[in-house]
Amino acid sequence: MARVFPEGRLAYGMQLPVQSQSTIYAEPWEASAGAADLAEVARAADRAGFGYLATCDHVAIPRRLAGPMGTVWYDPVATLAFLAGITERVRLLSHVAIVGLRHPLATAKQYATLDHLSGGRLVLGVGAGHVREEFEALGADFERRGPVLDETLDALRAALGPEEFPEFEGERFSFRDLGQLPRPAQQRIPVWVGGSSPAAVRRAAVRGDGWLPQGDPRDRIPAQVARIRELREAAGVEGPFEVGAITEPLYVGEPGWDTGRRTLTGKAEVLAESLREYRALGVDQIQVRFRNRDRAELVDQITAFGSEVAPLLDD
Repeated sequence: MARVFPEGRLAYGMQLPVQSQSTIYAEPWEASAGAADLAEVARAADRAGFGYLATCDHVAIPRRLAGPMGTVWYDPVATLAFLAGITERVRLLSHVAIVGLRHPLATAKQYATLDHLSGGRLVLGVGAGHVREEFEALGADFERRGPVLDETLDALRAALGPEEFPEFEGERFSFRDLGQLPRPAQQRIPVWVGGSSPAAVRRAAVRGDGWLPQGDPRDRIPAQVARIRELREAAGVEGPFEVGAITEPLYVGEPGWDTGRRTLTGKAEVLAESLREYRALGVDQIQVRFRNRDRAELVDQITAFGSEVAPLLDD
């Protein structure tokens, strides 16, 4: 199994702004932002010691969902490759790649190249997807997207392994005697499975190296962690496993403006004390999001978190 972060510490990462702009979480300034803004935020997170930067994946949004979801969804591979060239240490996470939309050999070619070019910084986050029209437009099976994802993950394990000529034989996918270079820089690409449904949790436990919950509140996390452990034990799966969590929105310091009732605000010690509770719940890495009114404020928040809050997370 592949572990991304050291055991016993609470790692932290963030979903990038600009690259996906659902009305659920995007700030108003992102609508007119572009590559320069994305780059500056990524560099700030890299300097601040963030464990990963994450990007989303949707190919096309149907008109019926364009209101809440928006239609701004950057391609994750292109975006992460761009970020790889302008950062040095931070991991690059797809949160999440809808790998069932594509043939596993095509996915393997893209992400193996990304890992190769980034010097082994890829974390492949995957999920089943939820937009029917997207699947139908691409000729993918929406109704059986769960079983398709299961087989795709098995095929990707083979296709992203060390062999130049990987082999796989499944119900839907089969390949052999087909060489793919370059190989990933990592001997084993870490795969984190996203989603909070029973099927997604089972998939993460049995097929993944980690779990990316879909916004589970704190009081639901212990039961989910216990279920993962139970499933792994029943399946005889051993080795390291990393549990994630998405925190409440954050603001380091006193905002002086309305950041919303769910936002955690205050001094570094106050925020760190609250976030340390995730570790006690069985969480290994937290994904944070900062309320902000422009790029400069977001960069300031990232910098303050890295210098003031992060050193207190493992106290």
